[in-house]
Amino acid sequence: MKKKLLGVKRREIRFDFDLYRRKVPIPGVADAYLSVLDLWPEGAERTILFLHGYAGVLESWEFQINAFASNNYRVIAPDLRGHGQSDAPYTRYTMDELVADLYAIYQTLALSPKFILVAHSFGGSIAVEYARAYPETLEKLVLIATAGEYPLSTFAKWLLRLPLNWLRPFWKYRTRWDADLHVVKNMMANNMQYWQGWELMRDITTPTLVITGDRDNYFPRYVFDDVGKTIPDAEVIDVGSAKHKVQLERHEAVTRAIQRFVGTRQRSWRDSMQRDDPLERRIWLKSYSPGTPHSIPIPKRPLSDFLQSAADWLPRRIAIHFYGSKLTYKELNNQVNQMSHVLHGMGVGPGDRVMLILPNMPQMVAAFYAVLRTGGVVVLPNTEADAPTIIRQMRECQPKVLVTVRSFSELARAIQKHTGLKHFIFADLRSAVSHKTYLQLIERFGIADDEAKHIAIARELGQRMSTLRQDAPITPLNIDIDSQNLAAILYTSGTTGHPKGVALSHHNLVANTLQTRHWIPDMQYGQETFLSVVPLLHSYGLISAMSLPIALAATIVLLPTFETTQVLEHIRNHQVTMFPGVPSMYMALNQAPDVRAYGLSSVKACISGAAPLPVEVQEAFEKLSHGRLVEGYGLTEASPVTHANPLYGQPKPGSIGVPLPNTDAKIVDLNSGEDLPIGQIGELLVRGPQVMQGYWQPDGSLETSDVLFDGWLDTGDVAVEDNDGFFRIISRKKDTIVFGEYTIFPRDVEEVIYEHPRVMEVAVVGVGHTADSQTVKAFVVPRPGADLTGEELLDLCRRRLEPYAVPWEIEFREELPKSFVGKVLRRMLVQDEDA
Repeated sequence: MKKKLLGVKRREIRFDFDLYRRKVPIPGVADAYLSVLDLWPEGAERTILFLHGYAGVLESWEFQINAFASNNYRVIAPDLRGHGQSDAPYTRYTMDELVADLYAIYQTLALSPKFILVAHSFGGSIAVEYARAYPETLEKLVLIATAGEYPLSTFAKWLLRLPLNWLRPFWKYRTRWDADLHVVKNMMANNMQYWQGWELMRDITTPTLVITGDRDNYFPRYVFDDVGKTIPDAEVIDVGSAKHKVQLERHEAVTRAIQRFVGTRQRSWRDSMQRDDPLERRIWLKSYSPGTPHSIPIPKRPLSDFLQSAADWLPRRIAIHFYGSKLTYKELNNQVNQMSHVLHGMGVGPGDRVMLILPNMPQMVAAFYAVLRTGGVVVLPNTEADAPTIIRQMRECQPKVLVTVRSFSELARAIQKHTGLKHFIFADLRSAVSHKTYLQLIERFGIADDEAKHIAIARELGQRMSTLRQDAPITPLNIDIDSQNLAAILYTSGTTGHPKGVALSHHNLVANTLQTRHWIPDMQYGQETFLSVVPLLHSYGLISAMSLPIALAATIVLLPTFETTQVLEHIRNHQVTMFPGVPSMYMALNQAPDVRAYGLSSVKACISGAAPLPVEVQEAFEKLSHGRLVEGYGLTEASPVTHANPLYGQPKPGSIGVPLPNTDAKIVDLNSGEDLPIGQIGELLVRGPQVMQGYWQPDGSLETSDVLFDGWLDTGDVAVEDNDGFFRIISRKKDTIVFGEYTIFPRDVEEVIYEHPRVMEVAVVGVGHTADSQTVKAFVVPRPGADLTGEELLDLCRRRLEPYAVPWEIEFREELPKSFVGKVLRRMLVQDEDA
């Protein structure tokens, strides 16, 4: 169980340290471990280890850890034995033991050949002893507020003589010192009070920096001031007005001093441009927002650890708002543990599949993470797929349990009939909201008349989730889950053909969650509020509307459907700060009557995904909210986000932005597959830790041959890269229109038509009977009440487009066919024409 911190409160949670902890066996003690932070960004070439002092914790290095992990260093930070989250064996806590612990970290985590050791207070004394014993392992040494000896007061010496049993009743009232009582007593009695470092310091051969503060009176001043004079050729820096915890009180000055001393050799974007391998030339890094790291460490942890961490740090923080009902992170985590026991009792274990067909509701979140805690694999179909499609997907993945809502009970009965599935769990609104709200919602969703029938079918097939969970324990299952294990199978929307089951590992989803989190560096842990109305069953909603806010311990304002007025009211009432959505949502808000009366100024940032974002829609929404709306890009096969526009800096309207941290992208020839230079149109390929494991096959194998080539994912999108590394999607490869010798990209035509003020939506497709004789047709949805003619739009196109790209026909429609995330289904428009 995580121990509560007393001495230090985290102030800048950029990296969730708990996700990066590793266990290192304590030498000579059975079944006892050091808890060691290990942040290892992609491509890190140097290692820096931060060592805290007596009764301290690794969190005291928070600012320095954030700075160096964001600048291409592997960062190691242990809790000393008996401190923080490390085990506290009943040993003597001598200097030999502590130095042996440090060397065990060096060996176990393979820090060779050399690392930089930065230590504070008595941690510096351990570092001095280590530098004397193992100088060959050190590159440089930094001592902060370290003394050459630790003279104790008479009162402190008197306390050391008292038995532990006398001291223990008072120990629980301490306000600091993150170590067990026997630890601080033994370390002081057997080590610290006798330690003399002056002779040892004279023998140090490692280049050393000594940092002090001029208000540090923890011990007599000479024990600090003489350290820099004693160590040969030591560099000494006094950072000015600071007491003993210099690295916290003057963290910026301390970090700068360390960086200058160690000679920060971070790999800059210019370095990347000069590499021999053209695939590694990440010219887009220069466009990253300040605070967004070029590379981030991906913890080797299961996705559900984000939720556990939020419950540990902020148990009383509201996790979910749902139509007036609230769940704290502690309550949500308990429900997840209960559901994991229920599923485990139904035979769900590592690798077993569980299908969820649920709208955005608290039970969806609980069920998703509960499956992960069993070691199982969540299967997410498209909820708008018809019964035969879902039944086929059930046969493909063979889940042991289906979790759905009572209103889908007839679908559940069809599934039971055709697949023989035995275990059904039904979630219902009644257990998530008040009775009054429940009656209002079933009326709003049009399910009130059939509610009695659905209840009867659900009782016949399975049980209510709330009933099953009621008596289950709130303790977690004891199941080890490897980060490379499958976490989810997400079926694609089938916008371009047959839906496929995309197999994503925990590592894929953890990586994309953190990549998205660091893309918006202003987001604060435990202080954000997300409006989550994009479907959580979709990959974009899964990451941006559930996993990301949970990783931030944010409040999720959950809505199952997008209704313009309802969304505006929730933004105003909950002061929403983050609003992930799709273009059709922002388009609807822009057109809402009296939209300014709702006040959208709380919204800081939005990333639009799942479909191209028209420039006019982006600009109009930013004027309304004064927040930033940027277009992102991704696909289910990449968990899904690979590109996004930086929130700060010069925007490039119409661009999908640049690759996220740890992500590479390139353009290849549409026919030969050869790499293309900047500025040439071709097919977009991406690679990174978020790229899928493969497509799920009925026999349980994964198919990759069609789209994965040496780690590169073929996106199927036609794109171009500019001189700054920004990418622009031209078209889906399958949507490209061929007219004789000309190639026409639908988005080029759509952007022109969107310029007309009375156009709300447009989709352009190629119609015709042969691949090389297609003609351009535009389907247009006018703004409500607008008087618009096809000739007006054709005149606009003739002025702005080449003659061959001007639509031959414009058809007006009340709405366009869309997927459940708002992506226009062009194939259905083509099918209408063919019919």
